[in-house]
Order: sequence, then C-alpha cells, then structure tokens
Amino acid sequence: MIELDGSTGEGGGQILRSALTLSMITGQPFRIRNIRANRQKPGLMRQHLVAVRAAAAICCAEVTHADVGSTELTFTPRCIKGGVYEFSIGTAGSATLVLQTLMPALLYADVPSVVHISGGTHNPKAPPAHFIERAYVPVLQAMGAQIEFELKRFGFYPAGGGELCAAIWPSSQLTQLKLVDRGVLKEGKAEAFVAAIPLSVAQRELDCIRKGLQWQDDQLISHPLANDNGPGNAVLITLASDYVTEVFSAVGERHRRAEAVAGDAVLAAQRYLASNAAVGEHLGDQLMLPFALAGGGSYTLDHVSQHAITNAEVIAQFLPVHVTFEADAHRSTCRIAAVGL
Repeated sequence: MIELDGSTGEGGGQILRSALTLSMITGQPFRIRNIRANRQKPGLMRQHLVAVRAAAAICCAEVTHADVGSTELTFTPRCIKGGVYEFSIGTAGSATLVLQTLMPALLYADVPSVVHISGGTHNPKAPPAHFIERAYVPVLQAMGAQIEFELKRFGFYPAGGGELCAAIWPSSQLTQLKLVDRGVLKEGKAEAFVAAIPLSVAQRELDCIRKGLQWQDDQLISHPLANDNGPGNAVLITLASDYVTEVFSAVGERHRRAEAVAGDAVLAAQRYLASNAAVGEHLGDQLMLPFALAGGGSYTLDHVSQHAITNAEVIAQFLPVHVTFEADAHRSTCRIAAVGL
C-alpha cells in the first residue's frame, strides 16, 4: 500500500488525481491522508469525489471514505475495463479534471471507451475544454494515443451543465518524445465567449488582447453563446506552432473587470512567447504523467511551478522513473528517465 500525504508540496487535488490514474494503471493500491490540506476548504469536494468514483467504476476498485469533505481515503484497484461511461459532477466543478484522471488509464483498458462527463467546462484554476482539445490531446496523439475529444456544451460557474465527450482506444505503449523547441509560430488567435452576458464584455477583452499582443482584427473572434449556456465568460489565446499548440485562458468572475480577465491570459501568453520553451507552465505539468508512462522523454517549459514539483514526487511513488528540472536563462527542461539510466 503506497502512503501519500496530501499536504505535501502544493497540497491540492492534483496529488489525488495523479494517484488515482497511476494506481489504476499500475494496480498498486494507495492510502492518502490530509487531502487538499492546503486549500481554503480541505477535503474532497464534489468534483474530486466524482473523480474517485469514476476511477473506481472503470477498474472495479474498492474505496473507503469516499465522501464529500473526507480528508483521507484508500483506493484498491482491479483490472481496467473499457466501455461506455457517463459521470455527472452535479455542480460546476471541473469536468476536464475528471476526464484527465480517466483518460490515461483508459489507454490501458481491454476495449475502446467512450466517456461522457457533465459539469463545468471553463473554470478558474482548471484547464478549459479547449485546452484539452487543442493542446493536451494532440501531444498524446503524437505519442501514439488514439483519442477523440468533443465539447458538446459549455458549462460555467455556478450553473455548470456543460458536457464533454472523449473516445479512447487501447494504446498501452506510448512513444517517448523530446519537445525541445516549439518551432515557428504559424497562427495566433484570441477568442472571447459570452453567454447571458453583454457582447461588449467580449469586445473589451479582445481589445485588451489586441493591445497586449499587438494583434490584428482578424486574429480576434467573439463568440456569443446561447443564453442557456450561462451566465458565463471565457477568454482563450491559442498559439499554434510547428510542433506544439498552446492555449492560455482566463474565466470571467463576478465583480471582475473584463480587462483584468483578459489581462491574465495576456500575461501568460507574453511569458511563453518571451521564452523559447516548447510548452507553458500548465501543459508542462500535465505532460509529465504521460511522459512517465512512456518510460521517459523531455520537454522545455517556461516555468516550473510547485504544482509540477509535487506531481513529480507523486509519479515517482508509482513508477520507476526519475524526474528532474534544469533551468537556464530563458526556460527550464523537464527530463524523465527510467531509474538507473
């Protein structure tokens, strides 16, 4: 039984999600204490509980203490079973984070799988659905995974009601990659989505991005959504280069000016563009697990967060790999190698 302390390092939900994914794949049970100890509301929230129950469903796991607010649980997996699954968070909790918990594991299933998840699709502090579609999934596909992803309906906080769908085919042997450079920037575009919110909010956000990135009008797109998708607002900056596509985002919140929302995405994009890294901070964090499953690889990123360092420590508990970070003046390199190499 692997013992994990959820208060170590970054101390958030990623410790639990990575542990669930790796436990399903390796067959190793784990016990985690102090779940999300460093958060304002410690313990399992609804979206974390759905991730636990979803993981348990696809591998017939035995789970203890799987309740909202629980600060510890044990998870004992069995064989991963493919098939058609539907999971509902029941709130605006992040559907993308639940999907990311399941997707790598279902590559090891016996038959193809289709997963439908309802909940939030564009949340603060979680990857938006477009990030999964444009940035994360293409790298997995480059590693040999066969995955199809679709955003069926937007879901914003607090109403939720969004829906994601992913089809995953078995592909247990991922190809190692070296993402050293992103290549030449081929396309840059900014999008502002609004639902049951004045279109002027989107226009102000896009104007902020125009000024911040010195872009032209044809790179700026507003997307008015049906009112029943909201109220809600999200901003996306997509940068498609030769070898990788990055997505930087921000989600509108009550009493927060449109310029401040767009400014968050602009700052992240500017930091990435000023570096010569292949990927940004968040994609770099999320690629660590599939690279480790491939047995090794490397990529450059613009910033190494505490979140990434904590994730590396969890991965090393389940897999015989060693994760290192090396920094220079303009970027860092994440290297993953089998232990002993």
